[in-house]
Amino acid sequence: MIVSLVVVLAIPLVLMSGLLYKSAVLLEEHSMFNLLFSKEWKPLSGQFGFYTFIISSLWVTVVSLLIAAPICLLTAIHLTQYAKRWVLNLMHPVIDLLAGIPSVIFGVWGILVVVPAIADHIAPFFGKSVSGYSILAGAIVLSIMIIPFILNILIELFRNIPTELKEASLSLGATKWQTIKLVLIKKILPGIVSAFGLGMSRAFGETIAVLIVVGNVTQIPKGIFQPGYPLPALIANNYGEMLSIPMYDSALMLAALILFVIVLFFNFISRVIIIKSNKHN
Repeated sequence: MIVSLVVVLAIPLVLMSGLLYKSAVLLEEHSMFNLLFSKEWKPLSGQFGFYTFIISSLWVTVVSLLIAAPICLLTAIHLTQYAKRWVLNLMHPVIDLLAGIPSVIFGVWGILVVVPAIADHIAPFFGKSVSGYSILAGAIVLSIMIIPFILNILIELFRNIPTELKEASLSLGATKWQTIKLVLIKKILPGIVSAFGLGMSRAFGETIAVLIVVGNVTQIPKGIFQPGYPLPALIANNYGEMLSIPMYDSALMLAALILFVIVLFFNFISRVIIIKSNKHN
């Protein structure tokens, strides 16, 4: 049992050590600051700036979270506070089913539905003429993918609130909505923030579905209707072909390391919030 625990704890360290070792070739030639903040991505000229890919990843992740967050919060409130018990029991397997669908299916759905909808309806409504392959397409697909993940956490948070707290608020004359807004949400607010943080971690590393619909154009997006090129897409698109070029191979490993560190950071912040919330409660 202890050996299994050690193996599990060692996995992140092994992954990080391996990525750092493979990135060493590039780090010996370039400074980390220059690699992170340079916009120049010209591998054949020896220029490996990741700034464009990091910004694209942030665009897709933040927009997807803005779409998913209100949907998840309102759905969790309805299922736990207003809906009948059988509705929640019915929804649980549906949510689990959504969480188990392979990401490539969401990507294909994005090509068939989301991309044409943006090109033919959403972008023209805002006076834009685009192909549909954009940050918004990637964010919509990604938001659908992270909704089951965030929603399951929020439902458990609302279900674990002591009934006495709700009854005390109602007995003092507060309406049901006032109780939800001012008592229940306030009670689990750190948990809600951490749920969104964990969802953000999940969204940042998603690859295939986003790769299919985001456009994969090496430029800094200036709006949600422009194409982007997130870090996971960069790695997935190029790794197999570039193994024979040591510097390029090292650059892709560094991209994976950057992705790994950012996701760890989001997870760490979420865990800190959960721990502080538990101590407070």
